Amino acid sequence: MLQAHKLTVAIGGKVVCRELDMVIRPGQCWGVLGQNGAGKTTLLRALAGLHPPQAGEVSWNGMTLQTIARRDLACHLGVLPQNEGGEFWGSVLEYVLLGRFPHRASWFGYSAGDHMIAQQALVQMDLAELAQRPLNTLSGGERQRAAIAQVLAQQVQCHLLDEPLQHLDLRHQAQAMQAFGKLREEGGALLMVLHDILWAQRCCDRVLLQFADGRALHGAAGEMLTREHLEALYQCPLRELAAEGGRCFVPGV
Repeated sequence: MLQAHKLTVAIGGKVVCRELDMVIRPGQCWGVLGQNGAGKTTLLRALAGLHPPQAGEVSWNGMTLQTIARRDLACHLGVLPQNEGGEFWGSVLEYVLLGRFPHRASWFGYSAGDHMIAQQALVQMDLAELAQRPLNTLSGGERQRAAIAQVLAQQVQCHLLDEPLQHLDLRHQAQAMQAFGKLREEGGALLMVLHDILWAQRCCDRVLLQFADGRALHGAAGEMLTREHLEALYQCPLRELAAEGGRCFVPGV
């Protein structure tokens, strides 16, 4: 269970959330929606213990993140960043194996079990045939799938995913969401930053709306994903359309 209590987060002098209380429980999938620059990535980093809050705290199973060693925390909490710094010069398989580092029992390399888990993650993301390719030769979408495979190989209880669908075509968006759905069925917890409201409707049971003025509103997806809330969030008129017994929202232009 990942919990934020009275969490206030700021970056560059801008407050992106104020006194946020939320609990991410096993089996839940949270979607985070908001305008560009609203602070979604900064909030996710604060929930991961990678950005210091202005006030309040984040805890994992009752222990504040600052009291947990990073390697121990990485055995339970996985983070998919929106952008990675630097360049990785190894193969796709070597890159995915980095997800096993927190669990590695020997200083002399990864075990056969680690390799098997990494290979399974590559299969899930349709990358098995590219396992020996240098990572830096992949397309943007292929690299995104490799990053997802890495966090799948980490085998944690809670996943914080920053725009996991970026660069992915429709087929691989569906593939990624199926993988995340399987994690949820197995009792995992997920929080993902999304820009596609339709995916939030289909896959998330909880939604957090992050407003540009630092307000945050969260609750059941059906209660949050209304035309009134979304027009206030994105500051633009929307059209509500019926789709296969449900509804979707598109800009009213």
